[in-house]
Amino acid sequence: MTTERPHLLVIATGWQVYREYLLRSIGERFRIHLFHVAEPTWENAYITGSTVVPSTIDGPAMAEEARRLHERDPIDGVLCWDEARILPASYVTEALGLPGGGPAMIARVRDKGQTRAALDAAGVAQPRSVPVTTLEETLAAADAIGYPVILKPRGLAASLGVVRVKDAGELRDGFTFASGAKAPDPVGLDFATPLLVEEYVTGEEVSVDAVVREGEVTALYVARKVIGYPPYAEEIGHVVAGDDPLLRDPVLLHALRDTHDALGFRDGWTHSEFILTTDGPRLIEVNGRLGGDMIPYLGLLATGIDPGLAAASAACGLAPDVEPSLARTAGIRFFYPAEENTTVASVGFAEERLPDAIDQVSPMVLPGAVVSPPPAGIVLGRIAFATAVADSAAGCREALESAEGALVVETS
Repeated sequence: MTTERPHLLVIATGWQVYREYLLRSIGERFRIHLFHVAEPTWENAYITGSTVVPSTIDGPAMAEEARRLHERDPIDGVLCWDEARILPASYVTEALGLPGGGPAMIARVRDKGQTRAALDAAGVAQPRSVPVTTLEETLAAADAIGYPVILKPRGLAASLGVVRVKDAGELRDGFTFASGAKAPDPVGLDFATPLLVEEYVTGEEVSVDAVVREGEVTALYVARKVIGYPPYAEEIGHVVAGDDPLLRDPVLLHALRDTHDALGFRDGWTHSEFILTTDGPRLIEVNGRLGGDMIPYLGLLATGIDPGLAAASAACGLAPDVEPSLARTAGIRFFYPAEENTTVASVGFAEERLPDAIDQVSPMVLPGAVVSPPPAGIVLGRIAFATAVADSAAGCREALESAEGALVVETS
């Protein structure tokens, strides 16, 4: 019987402050080989090998490099948590015959238009959605659906380009905003109709992080969103309760399973977003990766279920440990500059004003950065964050509000 740790290929790592906790956990039980565009730095503490590749966006080229690595040291699984790279990573899993799905399946998740079509065919409850290209098509679709509507780029993430419009006058400006939104990295998909006009549905917005193995979907964390800067959809925070009743809600769990079945997603990790309407949950979107905004980290604090180990296990075809050991509440809050085009000299927190419930605080910009609040600074306008752990959502909110009061920003 072999005792060697499984060999996991990780494609890109992202920002250290957001993702180091994942590598730290995975490195304890898996041998990690990293594909990156530069020599590893902080990652070296957790990996056993690395390859510098010309691009982590070029899926076929990475697949060839992975084949060569696989011949020398067989790979047991492939893991990627970067939205722009989950489609390129799928070329690697397909080439090596590993769990995770190939490009056709991942494209159904990555492309919000394909997601809508697949769910519509399967009868999954979701907002009405019409793909469009021109302003005239957008106006016609909005008239057919009925105002207010949501404009959404079909290939972006992190709420980039998403805006709610209440009438035709606002739609004209909203169309310019949505169609002009750009991703930091190439999307890797061609869209004949790049925008979606969607029905505006009301209710609490939540996300569900789930691990999937051989088609069995297990919901691990429910994050309740804190939305700011209307009419834009900026997520300024999240709260995760280890004993959230939605984890046992049969209607939501049924919708989650039906969503994965419709998309053909059988192995890996997903981050699905729902709005809880008075008529039941409505699927907003699905992401074929671990949730962003440190939501899996909040889940770890709240439940004790380690997201890095669970995701790595699923990627290698192993049974993940999904038994909670805690029942706490964890939250995160992001902070923004007050004015557009703010030049930041320094960001910090007055430690003596932070309550005991604060887990960590961190700046998110370097001195000299020029940042703006939304809409100019959707996601990229964040200058700091704080996380908290408490016995209740109210306790988390109170601690995070105190952290905001302790934030010290100097401008130049």
